[in-house]
Amino acid sequence: MRRDLRLDDVGRRYGLRGPWVLRGVHLALAPGTLTRVEGANGTGKSTLLRLLAGIDAPTEGRITGRPRTAYVPERFPSALPFTPHGYLTHLGTIHGLSRPAAIRATAQWLERFGAAGYARTPMARLSKGSSQKVAVAQALVAEPELLVLDEAWTGLDTAARGELERAVAERTAAGGAVVFVDHDPGRLAGAPDMTYTVRAGALESRTRETAAPVDGPQVVVEAQGPPGARPPTGTLGAVLSAEQTAPGHYRLTVPASHSDAVLRTLLTARPPWHVTGVHPLAPDSHASDSRNTDSQDKDSQDKDGHR
Repeated sequence: MRRDLRLDDVGRRYGLRGPWVLRGVHLALAPGTLTRVEGANGTGKSTLLRLLAGIDAPTEGRITGRPRTAYVPERFPSALPFTPHGYLTHLGTIHGLSRPAAIRATAQWLERFGAAGYARTPMARLSKGSSQKVAVAQALVAEPELLVLDEAWTGLDTAARGELERAVAERTAAGGAVVFVDHDPGRLAGAPDMTYTVRAGALESRTRETAAPVDGPQVVVEAQGPPGARPPTGTLGAVLSAEQTAPGHYRLTVPASHSDAVLRTLLTARPPWHVTGVHPLAPDSHASDSRNTDSQDKDSQDKDGHR
């Protein structure tokens, strides 16, 4: 995604005389950003996502800079005359992959979401949860530049929900944009660059919020990257602290629940980072490390001031 997707004075209503669902919407989605959309039921969140995905056209205003887009709808039509393998392979070729590449990507995403066991089962015979895994996989198979997720976590099991969070981190780390709606206010808490609330047909925005302190176990990730580079983990909102121990070497403290996403983001960065160590943080070490770091910073400042 090389430029912003822009909505300029966009409005949408259904029917020539229907009420306006959205009106006067201005929105820009930059490469590498994560955007959350909130609002009460029936306020137009899904309409906004359908406009972003290109499923609906605006009644007024215009949308420009549309990148290669994939969409997970709130309700996925599972009774399609395909197997998951056939469906994902077909969509991969439509999105520009060669057939061998589409087959490889299909196998990868079905495996990641725990759906490989029914790759050849007719989709009409799948459970709702299994169908949702296929719905999510089809949106990721061709590495979209814009990923639009409308309640995509609903119906997924715990492992698949975590895998989708990792996939979101990968997309933004690779320079793609992700927009999502989810009923769980804790979903990707602290991670979005922007959060928009749909209210009375308009958008109200706020910038990234500082994540609340995280309780529970933490993990230290030691990583080495290109000289002068910062760890590409800002889109995750999961890194509690990042200490540079040597040029290009960092010690990252993250919640244990987010460690897989951070590791995958480091390893899939371009150029990739080398992870040199991963180990749990002792329960009483975080406060101690913070005090030590503060003390070291103060000592350094005092020394600088007396030079």
